[in-house]
Amino acid sequence: MIGYVTFGTSDLARAANFYDAIAKEMGTGRMMEFETFIAWGTPGGAAGVAATLPFDGKPASVGNGTMVALQAKDKDQVHRLHEIALANGGTDEGAPGPRGDDGFYAAYFRDPDGNKLNAFIMG
Repeated sequence: MIGYVTFGTSDLARAANFYDAIAKEMGTGRMMEFETFIAWGTPGGAAGVAATLPFDGKPASVGNGTMVALQAKDKDQVHRLHEIALANGGTDEGAPGPRGDDGFYAAYFRDPDGNKLNAFIMG
């Protein structure tokens, strides 16, 4: 149902650097690109992620309680995505590790604009 999720940014070049690195690790790349908007993903594949300068021209802001979860292929990729995020201007929101007792394994981070993401696997 979800085609892509958009994050507002105040610096599209900085966001592009961050999401290019994340997308590369996940085996995809840019699928759409305009002067004010870039989307990463695979057409016809799983939901993508986009960064955009806000259409209304106002500063980008972070949605409190909003988070996008990126499904990793294994625990090693959860760790790599967390490391890649931090190496590309992101900040730590929770080191990789198990959450609960049902096999949920995740790492949490924010992009350079403060948008929250996680990388996870189930079971």
